[in-house]
Amino acid sequence: MECPFSRQVWHDALSWLRLPCAPPRNEHSLFDWWLAVHQSLPKPMRKGFATITLLTPWMIWKHQNSCVFDHVQPSRQLLSATIREEAELWVRAGAKGLRVLLPTTWDVH
Repeated sequence: MECPFSRQVWHDALSWLRLPCAPPRNEHSLFDWWLAVHQSLPKPMRKGFATITLLTPWMIWKHQNSCVFDHVQPSRQLLSATIREEAELWVRAGAKGLRVLLPTTWDVH
């Protein structure tokens, strides 16, 4: 939560999905942030928000592992693009809540 790289990735994901909330910052835990934001969102956005809050840390973790074990250079742009691609795959696999949040310019039929 204190890592500038991760905070920027969170900002990218939330901005891309046009979610009206700030990225995690000084909260005690990611769950505390999620709970506060989840309760403030309109009901139709909550499932998609829950999905992106699972997808984003998972992708950050995978990227970190690639950097540590495969000597990949950290890239916020690459990671943010990978999160968008993975979100599209999740929607195609049936993540209806996430589909509500995807920008309307995306066609994931």
